Amino acid sequence: MDIENLLVFAAAYFAVLVLPGPGVTALIARVLARGTDGSPAFIAGFVTGALVWFSVAATGLAAVASVFATLFVAIRYAGAAYLLYLAWKFWTAPPRPLQTIDVSPDGRGRLFLAGLAINLGNPKAIVFFLALLPTVVNLDSLTPLGFAELAALVVVIASSVLSAYAIAAGRARRLFTSVRAVRLVNRGSGIAMAGAAAAVATR
Repeated sequence: MDIENLLVFAAAYFAVLVLPGPGVTALIARVLARGTDGSPAFIAGFVTGALVWFSVAATGLAAVASVFATLFVAIRYAGAAYLLYLAWKFWTAPPRPLQTIDVSPDGRGRLFLAGLAINLGNPKAIVFFLALLPTVVNLDSLTPLGFAELAALVVVIASSVLSAYAIAAGRARRLFTSVRAVRLVNRGSGIAMAGAAAAVATR
């Protein structure tokens, strides 16, 4: 693809991701409560979800996706339910010292599926790839090389933005050292997770 078209797509996708949605909110809340361990698995799931929506849009399968709308609704509610479960865990977690909770209590497989479900059910991702992408990229003339270039941009941009949020949250987390502060972080993370669940389920 022309470098100009790639830059337009990159700028548009970056603008969509940099504004925190349910995925970013869930990631930040989890890092604040549990540290950065496990974040790569969550981010990988999120990126996989983005690639799914990109592939659906780029290959002209949007009509097929509408047939499976019920499946995507089920995935969305499954993601919301998992976020509510995490919200409950964070709210009820005892305020232990930070160094004792740096290891993720959640399996990486579950974190990957959580990131995947959140992005597959994220209205912002659906609107961008199925509605806005065709206005940014001429999908009728998209070559296999162009598809690969755009997919690579999706991976790089999504991974970079979410990793930056995770790193920033990890650094902010180190400011909370007292038991009271840890309890407040846990409760705040629980509220943020519940809010992300509501956003995923109701939009």
